[in-house]
Amino acid sequence: MKRPPGTGHPPWRRRLVSAFAVLALAAGALAALGPAPASAAAWSPKPSPMTTPWTNQVPVDNPLPEYPRPQLTRPDWANLNGIWDFAVTGRDAAQPATFTEQIRVPFVAESALSGIQRKITQNDKLWYKRTFTVPATWNGRRVQLNFGASDWQTTVWVNGRQAGTAHKGGYDGFGYDITSLLTGGSNTVVVSVYDPTQTGGQAVGKQRINDVAPHPGGGIFYTAASGIWQTVWLEPVAAAHITRVDMTPNLANNTLRVTVRGDGISGQSARITVSTGGTTVGTATGPVGTEFSVSVPNAHRWSPDDPFLYDVRADLTSGGATVDSVGSYTGMRSIAVAKVDNIMRPVLNGTFVFQSGTLDQGFWPDGIYTAPTDAALRSDLQAHKDLGFNMVRKHIKVEPQRWFYWADRLGLLVWQDMPAMDTGKSPDSAARAQWETEFHAVIDQHRSSPALIQWVDQNEGWGQYDQARIANDVKAYDPSRLVDNMSGVNCCGSVDGGNGDVVDNHNYVGPGNTAPSPTRAAVLGEYGGLGFKVAGHEWYPGGGFSYEDQPSLAALNNRFTGLLDAIRLNQLPAGLSASVYTEITDVENEVNGLLTYDRQVMKVDAARVKAANRALINASLNPPPPVVLPVGQYKSLRVTTPGFTNRYLRHSDALAYTEVVDGNSGAVLKSDATWKIVTGLANSACYSFESRNFPGEFLRHQNFRVRRDPDDGSALFKADATFCAVQGYGGVRFSAANYPGSYIRHINAEVWLATPGGGHTWDNPATFTEDTTWSVDSPWAP
Repeated sequence: MKRPPGTGHPPWRRRLVSAFAVLALAAGALAALGPAPASAAAWSPKPSPMTTPWTNQVPVDNPLPEYPRPQLTRPDWANLNGIWDFAVTGRDAAQPATFTEQIRVPFVAESALSGIQRKITQNDKLWYKRTFTVPATWNGRRVQLNFGASDWQTTVWVNGRQAGTAHKGGYDGFGYDITSLLTGGSNTVVVSVYDPTQTGGQAVGKQRINDVAPHPGGGIFYTAASGIWQTVWLEPVAAAHITRVDMTPNLANNTLRVTVRGDGISGQSARITVSTGGTTVGTATGPVGTEFSVSVPNAHRWSPDDPFLYDVRADLTSGGATVDSVGSYTGMRSIAVAKVDNIMRPVLNGTFVFQSGTLDQGFWPDGIYTAPTDAALRSDLQAHKDLGFNMVRKHIKVEPQRWFYWADRLGLLVWQDMPAMDTGKSPDSAARAQWETEFHAVIDQHRSSPALIQWVDQNEGWGQYDQARIANDVKAYDPSRLVDNMSGVNCCGSVDGGNGDVVDNHNYVGPGNTAPSPTRAAVLGEYGGLGFKVAGHEWYPGGGFSYEDQPSLAALNNRFTGLLDAIRLNQLPAGLSASVYTEITDVENEVNGLLTYDRQVMKVDAARVKAANRALINASLNPPPPVVLPVGQYKSLRVTTPGFTNRYLRHSDALAYTEVVDGNSGAVLKSDATWKIVTGLANSACYSFESRNFPGEFLRHQNFRVRRDPDDGSALFKADATFCAVQGYGGVRFSAANYPGSYIRHINAEVWLATPGGGHTWDNPATFTEDTTWSVDSPWAP
């Protein structure tokens, strides 16, 4: 996302058949782990600057009770979320003797839901402490302590002894076998986290060390999120156990390619069973750590319109006995780029379908990086479905695995950004190594999600380096998905690596022109940014900004649906294959959202937006034939607006008007209303209109007014005088080649370049479509 002007360089069906009842596994979490050292009665949350529908639904002792890892489930586990003792020391200090505060895990210290809600800087270290008792029913098994994510450097001690090595990374899950550190009764776990945010060299995304209270400014960067921010849990496992199940569908032969990975392996085999509705459809056995295939006959394809999921069970077997089992799921789908009508397009299950999505930052006013509840986590994705989108770009943040589960289940294509390092810096070798290591870990963690179809390596040049090498590396590490080497190659000093599967432009407000290449599909990685402040739902009242403020909700609806229509009518036929609107919600002082930051208000007419998105997607599946005009012939352009159909476009004193023309009209008027259709001066796929009685002079737009001027040979003139023909109802619409989505329109007899939802008088929405539709008739002056 570009910086806003003035801040430097440019700115909420189908059932899920789920093995081991994935969602219901919350019931398997053990409530009795022994008392946490902090008393819940002594703790309370802080007031949130904005209250979401879920802010007051967060349990004190058991927040986010759902099993956190839906693609690797076990029935026995214990949730450690809740109240922990807490302290903050200097960054180099040892463990404090006393923990004087309490924090609700897994909400970050900067958030209201944590109960701390204060700024954490690069000079601070966070300390967490609680006790637990391992259930007696776990005796004889190894005990794993798991963290969904903690930002950034996390060190863990159990009963005073360190568990493994410190983990570096803010976006990938990690865990430790703590069996040897446990006692027979109460156990104490202490966690320290150091997070330098943008002052370090690591991946930070949009986080910046700012005041946690709402304040002016901040631009496109937001409150930092330090420390534990995803679920912490205990889990018993066998000595030999499964650690990961990597699944890649192969539609060419209706198989599921699977690699089962494990720990403590000594000759065991892996068995995979794929089923639906309790009926097995395929099973196969293979070695641990090596890919093998499972037949899925007549595989039911997963897609946004039909997000069908199969159950998967993975068993670890030894001598005929099952020593470990995990539940999972998969969706059978493919993604690739291929030529469709000689244009490179992304193809889902072999078919081009336009991907219409939004930019999703994943920030919350109450939990900052952590959604208050699982229902809240789902809600933003459900909002996409309600609005008719079929894709979401997760913008330089990586969400918990349950977010991907909801995307998989609801049916949303996901572009996943790797969180960027800080802007304006060239990362050193240590930072690069850490960033690439974490990128690989993120890929490993989410590589089996059917919804995830594209990795976005870098964004607008933030912390950029080795773009081409990284794109090649990501493609080699996960060849089953598309790779975007740089989102916003046209922006902000970014460098295009020249490779990957897509070429990605950012255009605000856009939609602009993004052209495919012979090897890459064209995508619009960001556009829009239309803003409207909703009184009573602003993070810092009066402090919001957008890329284009709208005077009313009606104007916002008109402008936004106008952009979607423009993409359908102009950019899609010209080769654009995907678009990402900025953005699904407001975020802090950004008011570009389709929903407010507190998720309390949907700003747009959901039914209208859904219809516009559906029309766009359907147009890619059933494209209308191109509009072809008779080049080299004289024609007259007649108004199609009811009540005005006897008027024609003519020039008078160089300006374009409409006027009644009939057989009794004079010769001059008839000539003024006659135009020679020629190949577009700036785009051979479009057209220009040469005056009948002033050869060498063309219809063009200038400061929005349409007029007739001589060709001065400049690139600007040729662009202003080139219009692309778009099929209208009962006629043809003419979109400016250099302002796609803006059309030649008559209003009050004058002719203007008008934009749907625009703020000028000539953009008036009344009869906009009719006024921008023309009939190409026989010439008045042959």
